[in-house]
Amino acid sequence: MTAPTRARVQRRPVHGVLLLDKPLGLSSNQALQKAKWLLRAEKAGHTGTLDPLASGILPLCFGAATKFSQLQLEADKTYETIVRLGVQTSTADAEGDVLRERPVCCTPGQVVQVLDNFTGVIQQIPPMHSALKKDGKALYEYAREGHTVVREPRQVCIRDLELLDMQLDGDAPFLHLRVQCSKGTYIRTLGEDIGEALGCGGHLVLLRRVETGGLQLGQAITLEQLEALEDNARLAALHPVETLLPHHRSLVLSPEESGKFLSGMRRRGDWPNADAVAVFGSQPHALLGVAQVRSGELIPERLLSPVEIQQILLQSAALPALVPLSDNPISPS
Repeated sequence: MTAPTRARVQRRPVHGVLLLDKPLGLSSNQALQKAKWLLRAEKAGHTGTLDPLASGILPLCFGAATKFSQLQLEADKTYETIVRLGVQTSTADAEGDVLRERPVCCTPGQVVQVLDNFTGVIQQIPPMHSALKKDGKALYEYAREGHTVVREPRQVCIRDLELLDMQLDGDAPFLHLRVQCSKGTYIRTLGEDIGEALGCGGHLVLLRRVETGGLQLGQAITLEQLEALEDNARLAALHPVETLLPHHRSLVLSPEESGKFLSGMRRRGDWPNADAVAVFGSQPHALLGVAQVRSGELIPERLLSPVEIQQILLQSAALPALVPLSDNPISPS
């Protein structure tokens, strides 16, 4: 008896940015594939991974937006995390085996001093349970085989380390922290190192990304919310491609200049020097690409194709207003 044939999803060109509130337990790629299926999108990519054991904002790029995903990969991130003090685990989070338990004897003043010491440029040794590769193999693969390999310290920047709440006594002492950091920062390692500096050890019991490159968790949608929407409303949940360009200077070209710019030609004008420019056409108003300005010359870098621009205009014209979403607070409970 032959198995029933599953109906194939009819893919379509979809352009924009989905700010997803990724749930616990899903990898970034699993979340991407689910959203891609719900939107029936032809082309999609994410802006850097968020651990399966972390939740929070994960920008997903569709269509033309994939051309600018690297910008979010390089951006600063903000997390809220809860560090359980007194218990060290093999993975620096709640999934690992308990390696050591120690009493928590630190004072609030010592906590504040230690957090000050971890603010600014610091050195981190990447955890074995990470996707960082050595000799073409992810570190977590070595860890699963019971091997530990030498990892070189990496320099990262903790731009702000805010103590939101703490409990230093009782059965489950913890620190509730908000961390604004540079790309490549391992929050699990940070939590473990803070615990060691306090003399009691520690591991993460919660990790939630609340901001990335200026994009806020309050703007995000869950997979359940997306799935509950009608098809057009799902498309309306997408943010414009230029959402990925919050720090670019905006520049608008005339229709004639727009066509020449899209063909890759440099344009001259009375523009100040700028490393990052988002270039728009005027009639209709549409993102054309990104560029830089040097000595009054607009130099194209990444461009949308005329087909992509036309598809974006048609997609926008057919959609209702963006679906309003509520914030998703973090709680130590």
